[in-house]
Amino acid sequence: MPRKQLIVNADDFGFTPDVNQGIVEAHRRGILTATTLMANGAAFDDAVRLARETPSLDIGCHLVLIGGQSLLTGRAYPLTVPRLVAALARREVRAYEELKAQVWHILSAGMKPTHLDTHKHTHLAPPVLDAVARIAEEFGIHWVRRPFDFPMNALRGTVPATVPMIVPAVKRLTSAALGLLRRRFHRVLKSHGCRTTDHFAGFQITGRLHTAQLVDLLGMLPEGSTELMCHPGRCGEALRGERTRLKESRERELEALIAPEVRAAAERNGVELVGYAGLR
Repeated sequence: MPRKQLIVNADDFGFTPDVNQGIVEAHRRGILTATTLMANGAAFDDAVRLARETPSLDIGCHLVLIGGQSLLTGRAYPLTVPRLVAALARREVRAYEELKAQVWHILSAGMKPTHLDTHKHTHLAPPVLDAVARIAEEFGIHWVRRPFDFPMNALRGTVPATVPMIVPAVKRLTSAALGLLRRRFHRVLKSHGCRTTDHFAGFQITGRLHTAQLVDLLGMLPEGSTELMCHPGRCGEALRGERTRLKESRERELEALIAPEVRAAAERNGVELVGYAGLR
């Protein structure tokens, strides 16, 4: 029995049709096992259609409080984390009500989500975490992302000249700072009956994931269950018109996820690819 289980989970399902296309392609042709759906995404209906056509793809909720529009009020969400924190303090954004509406929207479309995460990891903010944990308990969606990378200082691989330096110092420092929130994070989730994977990877390498690096990552996975966050997609006209820094990088991630050497590395290292529904 494999001692290493890996969930390869794509964010932003429902963002644009070309992102949706890349996510489904990464599942059908590669190692991607799960994705999280944006209830307020411009391509939500397209994502639901694709999910129905791809029942083996594990679906979760990608809860959004930054960017896009509120399902409750139609107003735009804040564009940055500091602005969101200020809006939460002034009660201009009601995290519980907003996020509950998003989960209802996904359920009403016939989806059966198995896990929750948040856009830009906003559930690290205490009021958002409290809302997410409460919603997870109420809807019986008990798996919640733990966005704390396991140590990846040795992760290098062969970096193409067009790819920025892997795991820059600012990313490592930010990841370490997030780790300071772990104690409260896990205490709140436990109090609401929520679970997390044993490990997580992807924060430090967002927008920088490529084939050689993914092969290296599969070789250093710790024992237990790990979620790898990724952002694959096709970079078409729709994505190019959006306000996001993750554009061409989505194509590189897609190439990595479908590369034969990546699947071979998973088999060589005894890694079992699963969705949240398949975790032991």
